Amino acid sequence: MAASEENSSLFPIFILTIMAIPIVPYTITKLCRAATKKSKSIHCHCSECLRSGKYRKSIFKRISNVSTCSNLTLLLLWVVMIVLVYYIKTMSGEIAVFDPFSILGLEPGAPESEIKKKYRRLSIQYHPDKNPDPEAHKYFVEYIAKAYQALADPIGRENYEKYGHPDGRQGFQMGIALPQFLLNIDGASGGILLLWIVGVCILLPLVVAVVYLSRSSKYTGNYVMHQTLSTYYYLMKPSLAPNKVMDVFIKAAEYMEIPVRRTDDEPLQKLFMLVRSELNLDLKNIKQEQAKFWKQHPALVKTELLVQAQLTREFAALSPSLQSDFRRILETAPRLLEELMKMAVIPRNAQGHGWLRPAVGVVELSQCIIQAVPLSARKTTGGSPEGIAPFLQLPHINETVIKKVARKKVRTFQELHDMDSQERADLLIQTAGLSSAEVQDIETVLDMMPSLTLEVTCETEGEEGIQEGDIVTIHAWINIKRGNGLIGALPHAPYYPFHKEENFWFLLADSVSNNVWFSQKVSFMDEAAAVTGASKAIEESMEGSGASVKETSKAVAEAVEKVKGGSRLLLGKFQAPPEGNYSLTCYCLCDSWLGCDRRTNLKLKILKRTRAGTRATVLADEGPIMEDGIEEDEDNEDEEYDDDYESEYSEDDDDDQNTKNKHKAANGTANKHSQAAESSGSDDEE
Repeated sequence: MAASEENSSLFPIFILTIMAIPIVPYTITKLCRAATKKSKSIHCHCSECLRSGKYRKSIFKRISNVSTCSNLTLLLLWVVMIVLVYYIKTMSGEIAVFDPFSILGLEPGAPESEIKKKYRRLSIQYHPDKNPDPEAHKYFVEYIAKAYQALADPIGRENYEKYGHPDGRQGFQMGIALPQFLLNIDGASGGILLLWIVGVCILLPLVVAVVYLSRSSKYTGNYVMHQTLSTYYYLMKPSLAPNKVMDVFIKAAEYMEIPVRRTDDEPLQKLFMLVRSELNLDLKNIKQEQAKFWKQHPALVKTELLVQAQLTREFAALSPSLQSDFRRILETAPRLLEELMKMAVIPRNAQGHGWLRPAVGVVELSQCIIQAVPLSARKTTGGSPEGIAPFLQLPHINETVIKKVARKKVRTFQELHDMDSQERADLLIQTAGLSSAEVQDIETVLDMMPSLTLEVTCETEGEEGIQEGDIVTIHAWINIKRGNGLIGALPHAPYYPFHKEENFWFLLADSVSNNVWFSQKVSFMDEAAAVTGASKAIEESMEGSGASVKETSKAVAEAVEKVKGGSRLLLGKFQAPPEGNYSLTCYCLCDSWLGCDRRTNLKLKILKRTRAGTRATVLADEGPIMEDGIEEDEDNEDEEYDDDYESEYSEDDDDDQNTKNKHKAANGTANKHSQAAESSGSDDEE
């Protein structure tokens, strides 16, 4: 009985231990992350961003940031642990060690006469014949009688004084740390124990496994439905024009689950009239086009109209019910666009190449959604391949201001960006009529915009030159600079209602064949992860080349300094194609900013593989792309492109040929100073 009670008393300690093993390390990790979190503000401080309220640190937002589901669960678990500690402490005081001297109220070593005298006195007080109280009877039998029996027996007293127990030395005992009622197999307790074992050991893991498998079978690790990935994969086409990417994007399974209400018909009709010019409808057959549009699945119609409401900033036309659907669509858009990008660059042919045109279109759609800029604004105008779209992401800038600025021969966004701040302020105040405060907002945003440079090399490790069939290693450094000195930052996006980290996509592609040879996502937010990744990559590369420990340490230290200075290292491999000369282009595309994309030329000369395996040093022409220089495949796929809107990466073959003849460099080495993605119009161009 005593052993059973002792085992039962260990159950709270067992539960406390099981809870503490994961909770204590997790709490320490969470507190360390909170302590080391940067207090430096990395978001835009222009008046429009502050007015949006996304970054306002109100008391309610502070509470909501702390009162997350994980934090509240962690707090609840700590409360349970504290209650268990208090219970164990209280219980340990109640369960005392069997001490016959203290039970009889005697000093240790008392003589036998005093023991008998004290026992008689307690018997008069607690014996059932003298005291009918059941509690007194229980205390007399379980404590007083046992204590007297232990001390009255000479052998029992000797054992107690010698070993602390009347029965002598005790052997090793094992028990189960479960409550006593579960250990009593008589009656209903046996069934309770069986149910407890079945529930905890079988049913609970089974339920957890079923829930996990049912969710994992529906969603990917990025919380995107598998059905969405399947749809995107089969709808993605190599010649998909940028203005057609929207048609694929809205067919996500997440958007098909958006509720369709009859009360939304009238607001959607009004919204349709406001965004009709952005829907690529044939104006010559507008009635037929409208009828065809409304015959689509209602969820597709609603999704496209709400996305267009974001692009055209027609938020006032949304009813309260549409507002909730609108926020739901925008919240999932970055994840869906990332998966759509992966479907564009996923290997599709025997060489493992993806497709360039749809990849560029996905990034352009992402930029427009984050900055709330219509796709039609990307139409090439005034010598700018990106149109007026980059201007519209700036605060207080509209088409009227853009026209006024264009009269002063500032037709491209890059020209405005490259101007001196004082010269730019004079232009915006005197010509465009903006106030000093509005100009200051523009300067704040321009200081937030990233400026990228690329340094790319391709080589076969341990060999000179590249032969067909080689595993080629691409080594790329991407450096970012901002006017305000930040490295990782949140983009200026006052019309996007959620926090959005800027991400970049690095593509090594052949614009002529529309093939993406290598792609990788890049982020400048997590410096620690970038330092670890760069150090490991450089260390493995140096060890593979047979470098000494000193040389490896020096290279790793230099890489770490570059990462801390705003650079990110990309390493990848691809198989060399058949013998020939290849004109490739390295793209670095931002998913949040317009006008920040960069690209540079990379030319490879692939040698024929020799039997002896010897390799020769090869030189090939290479150079940065000129302002109007990217080759474009002139095939039947171009028919799908809309004349009113083309990607900024679709340009003429003649201009690209002129670029090829102007620059020379080593094989597989790109120029450090890459050219801006947008071209600048000449002053005399009207």
